[in-house]
Formats: sequence, C-alpha cells, structure tokens
Amino acid sequence: MHPNSAYRSGDRALQETLIDQVGIGMVFAQTSDGPRVAHTPLLSTGDGAVQFHLSRGNALAKHLIGQTALLVVNGPDAYVSARWYEDRNTVPTWNFIALELEGPVRGMEAEGTLAMLENLSRRHEGRAEGGKPWSMAELTDERKRKLVAGIVGFEMEVFAWRDTIKLSQDDSAGDRARIAEGLQANGSHAIAELMRTLVSDEETK
Repeated sequence: MHPNSAYRSGDRALQETLIDQVGIGMVFAQTSDGPRVAHTPLLSTGDGAVQFHLSRGNALAKHLIGQTALLVVNGPDAYVSARWYEDRNTVPTWNFIALELEGPVRGMEAEGTLAMLENLSRRHEGRAEGGKPWSMAELTDERKRKLVAGIVGFEMEVFAWRDTIKLSQDDSAGDRARIAEGLQANGSHAIAELMRTLVSDEETK
C-alpha cells in the first residue's frame, strides 16, 4: 500500500463497502511453483472473514489451504493531469482506491461453498437490470453437484486490513475541486464523485 499515512482511512465500514461494491479481487500466494495470482469473486462474512472460490484446475487452488495469502481489491482509479493544478510547477499523479487483506486460508466443505455461491448470486442478481432475477433454485440437484465438484471454496480469516484511499488529500481545496472537475470531464465519474464525498476540507492543507 502507499506509504503516505494520509491515504489510510482505517474505516472498516468503507473497506467492507469496497468489497461488496467491487465484488471481485485478486488472491496472491507464494507456492512451490513460484508466486501465483488468481481473480475471484469475493464475499465478506461481516465478522472478519472473506470467502472466495477457484476452479479446481486453477494453478493456485491446490496450494492455498493452510497458507497465508493476500487478497487485493481495486476500486476506481484515474490519471491526474498536472494541468489541473493552480501551480503547473508540479507533476502528474494517479488517484486510486485499493484494499489489501492478509490472513490464513482454509478450505470450505461443499455445503458451505454452495451457500457462498447462493449468497453471491443473490446479492449481484439484485443489482442486475432487466428480466426476472436468476436463482440457484432453478438448478437441478445434479447441476449443483457438478458445479460444486468443479470448484474449491476458501475462507480467509483476515488478520490485516490495509487500505489506500488516494484522493488528492494533500492538495488544496481549490486544486482538489479542479482535479475532480477534470476527472469528471474525462469520464472518470466514480473517482471524481469519491473525491467530493470522501475527502473533507479538514483533511487537506
């Protein structure tokens, strides 16, 4: 994570919201075959753990159980042009939101894995537009069995939550407003809105 402590929120509710809204992350681990990474949907249990699953054929799946791994969730990001600063004797930068989660990983039984998949689909189906929401109840028992047989469910007990909320906190209110306007005009609506809502004037110079 970024070494500047000004970019740390330590806000657990915000961290949980990032997991919920982004919905997918990357899991990293060192293995006997070298470092490995995989993308996976994430589901926070709300009590300090995060669940995810991988295909049994994934190169990382066979190594994770019993290991300490790292999960990374990337939020909105955007290039910040130096043209948006009042003093152009500065340099461009990048604003972004990211979260690191570190902890030991255990394997999940088939029943727990299926429950995780049901919770994931229910949550995201509720956000999808058009048509009747899909439900896992529409699957036959045989289809469910094959689904669970083809994946491995995991749960990480998160020992460390580390976020970076880099939204021009170390710039003046005027520069921050101009940066947000520039990002908005460039189509980076999410990061512009977060600059306006997550950073208060008291956090700036």
